[in-house]
Amino acid sequence: MSKLSGKSIAIVATNGFEQSELEVPLNTLREAGADVHVVSLEAGEIKGWDKDDWGSSVPVDKTIDQVSADSYDAIVLPGGQINPDLLRVEPKVLELIKAFWTQKKVVAAVCHAPWLLIETGILMDRRVTSYNSIKTDVINAGGKWEDSPVVSDQGLVTSRKPDDLPAFCDKIIEEVLEGLHQKRAA
Repeated sequence: MSKLSGKSIAIVATNGFEQSELEVPLNTLREAGADVHVVSLEAGEIKGWDKDDWGSSVPVDKTIDQVSADSYDAIVLPGGQINPDLLRVEPKVLELIKAFWTQKKVVAAVCHAPWLLIETGILMDRRVTSYNSIKTDVINAGGKWEDSPVVSDQGLVTSRKPDDLPAFCDKIIEEVLEGLHQKRAA
């Protein structure tokens, strides 16, 4: 039996996601036994950004209108510059992220994806990391920024960049398994 057998995880992204920051968690979490869905604004496919040019497309499993936090154990937010910037102005995406947090489920964001956490207010007084270029944004939103490969604060899991993905994925798996986030104060 796989570690995450019976667990469901949503990866929310749109065009311009950093290729590795969607694909590595997708593959790692599926290999660990989780049922993982790529969720986006529209059905079809979304196209990644791979370092300095457009990358590969990834099929969308469900649209944002087809999912709720009730059906999942965690939400993963890939970075890149384009993807989180487009998503942070989408009320349904922000509502979904807030619902995961309110239900004390794991919320994981890498690279520029903490922009989404800023919009939801989740970062206030939380230990967090992000891509270095948005450090000031995170601090200005009340986050306690750290320069670490992965930072976890009561179910909020953040990482800086693609090089940190192994630690990021390991921490997501650990948090989902141990339910550390369930101890979070309301």
